[in-house]
Amino acid sequence: MCEYLLPNALSNHSKRTSSVQGIVQANPSLQHTDSIIFSPFCPASIHSIPAILQGGVIATLLANQNHHAAAELAEGLQLLQHRGQDACGIVTCGPRGRFYQCKSNGMVRDVLDEKSLYQLIGSMGVGHVRYPTAGSSAHSEAQPFYVNSPYGIVLGHNGNLTNTPHLHYYLDHYAHRHINTSSDSELLLNMLADALQKTGKFRIDSDDVFRAVREIMQVSSGAYACTMMIAGYGIVGFRDPNGIRPLGWAKRKSESIEGGWDYLIASESVVCDALGFTEWKDVLPGETIIITRNGVQLQQCVPKRTYTPDMFEFVYFARPDSVIDGISVYRSRMAMGDALAENVRARLEKEGVHVDVVIPVPDTSRVAALQVAQSLGVPFREGFVKNRYVGRTFIMPGQEVRRKNVRRKLNAMAMEFADKVVLLVDDSIVRGTTSREITQMARDAGAKKVIMASCAPPIRYPNVYGIDMPSRHELVGHQRTEEEISHAIGADLTIYQTLPDLVGSCAQFNPSVVNEFDCSVFTGKYVTGGIDEEYLAGLETMRSDNAKRKLKAKSLGPNGHLLVNGISGSSNGNAEGQSSSENTSTPASTKGGAEVVASMPVNGAETPERDVSQVVGLNNAEGSGDHSEHPDVAVGLSNLGL
Repeated sequence: MCEYLLPNALSNHSKRTSSVQGIVQANPSLQHTDSIIFSPFCPASIHSIPAILQGGVIATLLANQNHHAAAELAEGLQLLQHRGQDACGIVTCGPRGRFYQCKSNGMVRDVLDEKSLYQLIGSMGVGHVRYPTAGSSAHSEAQPFYVNSPYGIVLGHNGNLTNTPHLHYYLDHYAHRHINTSSDSELLLNMLADALQKTGKFRIDSDDVFRAVREIMQVSSGAYACTMMIAGYGIVGFRDPNGIRPLGWAKRKSESIEGGWDYLIASESVVCDALGFTEWKDVLPGETIIITRNGVQLQQCVPKRTYTPDMFEFVYFARPDSVIDGISVYRSRMAMGDALAENVRARLEKEGVHVDVVIPVPDTSRVAALQVAQSLGVPFREGFVKNRYVGRTFIMPGQEVRRKNVRRKLNAMAMEFADKVVLLVDDSIVRGTTSREITQMARDAGAKKVIMASCAPPIRYPNVYGIDMPSRHELVGHQRTEEEISHAIGADLTIYQTLPDLVGSCAQFNPSVVNEFDCSVFTGKYVTGGIDEEYLAGLETMRSDNAKRKLKAKSLGPNGHLLVNGISGSSNGNAEGQSSSENTSTPASTKGGAEVVASMPVNGAETPERDVSQVVGLNNAEGSGDHSEHPDVAVGLSNLGL
């Protein structure tokens, strides 16, 4: 459902202890390293681990304020659809700082149709695609998230925070902010809002934004690549101090404004290429970029701790035509294939096995498989035909759903398998669901022997930074030898890439900048630190497929209607499950500013008429400046007076 959101500039400023001090006071046992809080747990009574919402983010600001950004945002999200197929959304900012949003569960093409895009007004906006890795798949957790105070802020987040209980404790006990979902993205948004609230200003500037992001980076642990929009001000992008999740920005000359530039922030460079932007640059670890009508500002908000992109971006997640941190995903996968070929050759000679054909498991492994075939001097064949209308099985929720969709997704051509020793090349083997089904399909098609080769080493540990590798017990490589893995997936032989070869395949393309990666899923060593057995146990409980099934069952009301935030209603896209005919209250946008404030309910009761002059000033005791002019509270947040 598309709707407009009116930001609220009427929040009182309250002097509070800073976020860092507040969190430390709430949890004296916290340990600091380089000013970053790493201890992942508060007492169990505080809160469980929120849902982790991996996906893709995008933001754009157009030079021509009469043009609308929604169409290009939707096109960009389609280019990032491989990063998430569960839900998507766009929020734009139109004249006088008004937000317009459309978000829901579903694919980009279904949620953001022509009618929806027509209603998304404004020359700047933020978009997000997601797939859920923990918690629920509720409509309420579709991003971008929005908070009206202060200033009107919208956030899209890719990654996962690992100290969420501490942040939740601070927001509850010190900031007094209500968190409405189980998403850590909402926590991050409210932490940012709280940091900006402390400025006490009617209009903020870039120093205020940099200061707020710096504060968040100092108290947040984990992986995050975020796009943010502040009503009437501009768009912002920032990345965690380890650079785990990807983020970059680009620009292009405006076709309608002489000397003007359009700007883009996105998860992958493929969006830049397809939309005609140029000069793609990665947002560095710990760096923040602010883009307004006045131009671009960059600042290193906190020191870079490491430069360790998630290796699984290159192995599987990113599109091959993207460049991440100066490393071509396509070329890295070619190098993975070359290195894997040497391992395969040595192992086959040791086992005395001759391979007749190399067949890729579509689609990600195709580049590497071709290199393997060329190196071994063995024919390369497309033995599986893919149904492109079935999504990526790796990011489908539920083991049973993934298993069934493997055969719906792929069909084996018997002529390429019959009476042959087949080498199947896959990008990785995670749960073993896909590998087991594919191996059986090859045998059913007449293969004499099936050998499985993986471009990645055995995955033995969960990913805590936003990629769905849930319970260790669901990973086929956990506490199994290669022989035991072969038996589990039904292969005659399983050959893995070595970790040094995998790292070298990527690092060789930008060794001066990136020479190490987050390989925690292979080694169990987490670059942010603070990940212990207690954390992993709690995470696995939330992320397990059984937990997801239970949450899904709980989300259905007695009549089979979807419960959105506990409210029963049809899942037709109306906000909070409420029928549009039930909403008979006067929209806030039709009231004058004073009337909005005067009629605001307090704890469920109507307040009497009152003088609002003391409410809208937002002057703090430290002196952010007196405002001689009474602000236009009906519009509120036009930070540049647009």
